[in-house]
Amino acid sequence: MATGFRPVTDARQRQMAHPQAQAWWQALDCGFAPVADVFEECLYEALSSFSKPQMEAFIEAARYIGKLGRGPEPLLAFLEEWPAVAAAAGVDQQGLLPPVMSAIRAMQQSPNSKAITPFLQTLAAVARRLPSADQLRIYLDISQDLMARTSGSIHGHHTTFPSPALPEFFAQAPRLLGLLSTTGLRNWTEYGIRNYANHPERQVDYFSLQSADSHAVLQRERHGTLFADVERQLDLYLRALWRDSEQLVPYSTAQLTSGELRKPVPYYDHLGMRVPDVFDDVRGPDGEVSGLDRYRAVLAHMVGHRRWSQAQIADNWSPFQRMAVEFFEDCRVETLLMREYPGLSRIFLALHPKPLEDACDPETTSCLRHRLAMLSRALLDPGHGYGEPVLLDFVRCFHQMLAGRESSTAESATLALAYVTRTRRQSDQLARIHFDDTVIDYRDDNRQLWKFIEQGDEEEAFDEERKLEPGEELHGLPPRRYPEWDGASQTYRPDWVSVYEAMHASGSPAEIDRLLAKHAALAKQLKRLLDLLKPQDKVRIRYQEEGSELDLDVAVGSLIDFKSGATPDPRINMSHRSDGRNIEVLLLLDLSASLNERVGAGGTASGQTVLELSQEAVSLLAWAIDCLGDPYAIAGFHSNTRHEVRYQHIKGFSERWDDTVKARLAAMEAGFSTRMGAALRHAGHYLSHRQADKKILLLLTDGEPADIDVSEPGHLRADARKAVEELAAKGVTTFCLSLDPRADDYVRDIFGKRWRVLDRIERLPETLPSLYLELTR
Repeated sequence: MATGFRPVTDARQRQMAHPQAQAWWQALDCGFAPVADVFEECLYEALSSFSKPQMEAFIEAARYIGKLGRGPEPLLAFLEEWPAVAAAAGVDQQGLLPPVMSAIRAMQQSPNSKAITPFLQTLAAVARRLPSADQLRIYLDISQDLMARTSGSIHGHHTTFPSPALPEFFAQAPRLLGLLSTTGLRNWTEYGIRNYANHPERQVDYFSLQSADSHAVLQRERHGTLFADVERQLDLYLRALWRDSEQLVPYSTAQLTSGELRKPVPYYDHLGMRVPDVFDDVRGPDGEVSGLDRYRAVLAHMVGHRRWSQAQIADNWSPFQRMAVEFFEDCRVETLLMREYPGLSRIFLALHPKPLEDACDPETTSCLRHRLAMLSRALLDPGHGYGEPVLLDFVRCFHQMLAGRESSTAESATLALAYVTRTRRQSDQLARIHFDDTVIDYRDDNRQLWKFIEQGDEEEAFDEERKLEPGEELHGLPPRRYPEWDGASQTYRPDWVSVYEAMHASGSPAEIDRLLAKHAALAKQLKRLLDLLKPQDKVRIRYQEEGSELDLDVAVGSLIDFKSGATPDPRINMSHRSDGRNIEVLLLLDLSASLNERVGAGGTASGQTVLELSQEAVSLLAWAIDCLGDPYAIAGFHSNTRHEVRYQHIKGFSERWDDTVKARLAAMEAGFSTRMGAALRHAGHYLSHRQADKKILLLLTDGEPADIDVSEPGHLRADARKAVEELAAKGVTTFCLSLDPRADDYVRDIFGKRWRVLDRIERLPETLPSLYLELTR
């Protein structure tokens, strides 16, 4: 019987005076007397905070914890602490309870069930240091990672020992989070895992803060001003100085190490004002600024927008125009803030970068951001020292606009558009952009400045999710923006095309096996050619923790070390690589609607569609490349206006030629149009980063570039030609195999000498693999 278990008598249950308390007790279905002693008090605290659905979820979670077989302690901790956790997080417990229960289940199903009690006992104290659901989820992720990497196995031998570090980590977590941000906690934990994963005793010393190493790393990661330490002070600052009572919600800078694509910046929305969980002291151009003053600058700037800015309709403005409007409006609200509290000028100017006037070369680099950062500094700083006439002219106009009054966002926008018109340069379109001394990190992202009336052909139409056809659903990652070349003006249209990428749907891999069996005779011929091309000079790579075969010499040595009590070397495997070929290929398939056309009668493949022939050809090619051992990927694309170019992954470079890939290939479908330039740029984005001596982008298409939103003849052809030139500059060789018998003129214009037109489409299955062998000889 578990420690602390005493059956609850009927008399004890009758002591619960209120019928509702008795009903909840029966729903809890608990037999622990210590729990019955405090249940009514815990229940009333929960009822004062939770709705009925929340109470039901709370009791159901408690019921599960009470039946874990760990005695009354985990249940007591949960009943007493959970209302405080939900209150500290400031969110609906429905969104926070599932990840907490998931962590408890993971510990229960592993050897770490003893860690559940310290986890629950310190959860409320942790929540008070991490007052947002997002930060608490990061804390849960850190603890789950610690559990997974410090328990279950050692030196490659499967065992069932628990993590010695996990209970100590939970016990120290409130203290650690009083000293560290979530980023610092992740780094401190990672150091302990990496260095003591195979030393249980030293793990305990490190995670219980008993070792000198632990304290040294703690001091190294301890920096800056934690939001949790100054939250009350900032809340009073916001209320007293600015008469604003908006909720402050911290976001974690630890997200930068867990998949975030870009650094988060402050912003505000209907849920509150979002600020970083830690700010370091910084030295700016006009002196040092503390972390607390950085928080004050962020909040003051957002208050200025909330007080004086009005959203503008942005449907007909370009990204460059919007950027200029944001700079002018930021300076307007900061000027008004400094007018009300002159002491803010010291903080703003100390944090605002001061770009050198000649730091950007407009002949080789886009200087738009540099010019706007200089202008912003000049608008705020009377002693800026710049001498550029146009800049001085707009500084004068800006201060005239604000002379003795507040002005408006619309007037800022008018001045900004005039500035863009007067200072626009051809070099602003260049891909290389000057970023040094242009980031003003106390300003929010200005999402509140913009609103959109309708979606059309303007640049901003992709800022909101595109409305799809009824029943249609678009899956995958957020869109990636690409420029498009305008042959008429010889300039790029910036951020013009939205490419949505996703994993291709799956079908039946047996269909591809059937196609390969159909071409068995051709496969035999190819096999003989492949044997001649296949590299014979294999290189053995030893001392691998994972590999294709066992390295007997190292394995025997490790076994001897293990038997003698020494630490064995886990790198007991080896693998091989080919040393004579370093080629990587991406096969890009045009999946536009024209592939549904049937091949004309008279050929051996009469009655088949071009898509079916393409499936056969790509299957043979994939089989052939797999035999050679060259890394390769397969993707398809089609488009439905510039706002929706769909790029579908069929096989990745790291995937094997197996049933998973065959299933995607079997499900290939054709539809929509052919915006070729954007697809080439996106494919080149993946291929250009590969480490290979030779990188080949092989395009299979049946027509020239076209899309329903383009009427100018030759526009997309010129863009595709420009995309091929861009890829060549990155070391990517582009080759086109066209199935259009009338393609000679335009395909030569786009690809130069690297193309071939296949007049008899029915020969595609034998031509495509042979072409690959020629390209890679």
